[in-house]
Amino acid sequence: MQSLRIGGASGFWGDAPHATKQLLRDPGLDVLVYDYLAEITMSIMARARLKDPQTGYAVDFVSEVMARNLPLIAEQGVKVLSNAGGVNPTACAEALRAKIAELGLDLKVAVVEGDDLLPRVAEFADRTEMFSGAPMPAAEKIVSVNAYIGTGPIVAALQAGADIVITGRCVDSALTLAACMHHFGWEHADYDLLAAGSLAGHLLECGPQATGGNFTDWELAGDIARIGYPIAEINADGSMVLTKPEGTTGCVSPASVCEQMLYEIGDPQAYVLPDVICDFSQAAIEQAAPDCVHVAGAKGRAPTGQLKVSATWADGYRAGMTFLMNGRDARQKAEVFAQAALDRARNVLRQTGAPDYRDVSFEAFGGRPGDSDYEEISFKAAVKHDDARAVGLFLREMTGAALAAPPGLHIFTGGGRPKPSPVVALFSFLVPNDTLTYRLTVGGEEVAYDPPNVTPQETVGAQRDVPDPTVEDAADWVPRPLEDLAWARSGDKGDKANVGVIARHATYMPFIWSALTNDKVADVFSDYLSGGVERFYLPGTHSMNIILHNVLGGGGIASLRNDAQGKSFAQILLATPIRIPARLIANFEQGDI
Repeated sequence: MQSLRIGGASGFWGDAPHATKQLLRDPGLDVLVYDYLAEITMSIMARARLKDPQTGYAVDFVSEVMARNLPLIAEQGVKVLSNAGGVNPTACAEALRAKIAELGLDLKVAVVEGDDLLPRVAEFADRTEMFSGAPMPAAEKIVSVNAYIGTGPIVAALQAGADIVITGRCVDSALTLAACMHHFGWEHADYDLLAAGSLAGHLLECGPQATGGNFTDWELAGDIARIGYPIAEINADGSMVLTKPEGTTGCVSPASVCEQMLYEIGDPQAYVLPDVICDFSQAAIEQAAPDCVHVAGAKGRAPTGQLKVSATWADGYRAGMTFLMNGRDARQKAEVFAQAALDRARNVLRQTGAPDYRDVSFEAFGGRPGDSDYEEISFKAAVKHDDARAVGLFLREMTGAALAAPPGLHIFTGGGRPKPSPVVALFSFLVPNDTLTYRLTVGGEEVAYDPPNVTPQETVGAQRDVPDPTVEDAADWVPRPLEDLAWARSGDKGDKANVGVIARHATYMPFIWSALTNDKVADVFSDYLSGGVERFYLPGTHSMNIILHNVLGGGGIASLRNDAQGKSFAQILLATPIRIPARLIANFEQGDI
C-alpha cells in the first residue's frame, strides 16, 4: 500500500504558526498533526472556560493557523488532526466551521469528546496519586480532570469521512497513529504496528525537536529562524523515513532523531500508551540520505486496559523575583539581599500569627567571566504560600530592601513588578477504559462509536543486558566530558526528569554505562534530587535513558525552580567527566572504528 506522509506542525500551544505553510509546500503531504496540550495548558484553558464558556481551546489554531491555510488544505486534500480542542473541543469546532463557511469551503469537521471528567470528579474522591500516594484534593480546588484518550474515536472519525478532527486531551502520538491505522487498515491487536505508528507520532509531536532543535550539536542546525518541521513517510510495515521540507535549515540525523525518541518516554521497554505498550529498545535509526533518516524496529504488546487521568488543582500561590548582582563576592551579596527580604517577611508573618512559607527557593546562576574576583550573577528568589497576601509581602520586602542592599544590585524593569500567581499542581491517577463515555460528531452529526475490547497486560519490560567495558590498562584511560562521547536531551514528566544519552559510537556505551551509575547520577544532581534514579539500556541505538524521581520541586507551575521542567539537566550531565581508553578516542577521531 502507498506510504503515508505526515507533517508535525505544532509541538505546544504557542509554536510557530508558519510551520503549516512550510509543510504544505511538501509535495505529497497527506496529513498534518498538531499537538497543543500539556498539563499546565489544560489548567490555563480550564480557567479561561470558567470566565467565558466559548473559550477553553487553542484559539489561535483557528484564528491564525487554520484561517491562513484552509484554502490550500482543502485544495490539496490534506487531513488535519489536532488536540487544539483543549477543554472545549465543541467550541473549537464551531469556530472552525464558521471560518470554513466564511471561506466558502467544503470540509467536514469532527469532534471527539469524552476525555473531560471534571463533571464527574466526585466519583474519584477516593483515588490516590499514582506516583506520590497523596489523597485526592478537595473537589472545590480541582480545576481540570482529563483522561488521555487513544486512537479509537479518531480513527472512527476518519472512517466517517472527516477532513479535520478536533479532540480534547488525547495522547500526543495518537494523532499520528490514528492516521496510520485508518490509512493502512491496522487493527487494534497489531501491536508491533501500533508501536511503530506511536514512535512516528512521538518523533513528530515536538515539531523541530526532531530536526535539529534542542539538539546537543546545535551548531549543525544552521539558521534556526528557517528550521524545517518534521515529516514522517510511514510504510505499511511500520518502518518510516523522517525528513523535513526542502529549502529549510535544521539537521535530521540518527542522533537528532534518537534524542527525540528518548525524550520523556520513561522506561523505553514499557512506554505505556492507551493503545499499546511500546518497546523502543531495539529500534534502529540509520541515515538513509542527507537530512533523511530511516527508523524501524519498534515492538509492542497489549495495553493495560487503563487510562491515565491528569487532574490539576489550586495549591496556593507563588511568586519570585530575578535580579542581577555584580562585583566582588556577587553570589554572597545576592544571597544576603534575598535572605534579608525573607527575614523581614517572616517577621511580619510571625507577628500576625500566620504560618511560614511552604517553600523557599534561592538559585544563583553565573560566575567569574575572567581571572579576577569580579563576578556577574543572576539570582532568583521565590516563595510559596497558601495565602496570596503572604506571597505579596515577600515581593514588597524584596523591593523595599533595595536601597539597603550590598552594591551591584540591578534589575531590568519595564513590565511592572511581579505579582502572586496561583500554583497549579498535578494529580495523576488511573481509570479503566470503560470509565469514559465518548461522543463523536462528524459535520455536526452524531456518529456511533464502540471502543475496542482489549485484553490487559502487565507493563514491566525486560531489562536489556549491557556489555561490560573492555578490560584495559587503567593507565591508558583518560577523562573526557560526556559531551565528547555522547549526545543527550532532557525533559519532564510531572516531578520526574528524563535524560536520554546516546553514545557517539557504540564502543563508547559500555564505558558510559559503567561510569553513570545510579549513585554517580544522583551525585551529579544532588542539588535537585530528593528521590531515586533508574537507568534503562537501548542496544538498538547504543543509548540509555535515565529517570530522576522527585527532582523538579513538584514540576511545572507547582515548582519554584528556575528550571521546573528539567530542560537543562542534559547540559549538566554532559559536563560530567567519563574515563575511557585513550586508544578508543584516537581510533574514533581517525575513523578506524
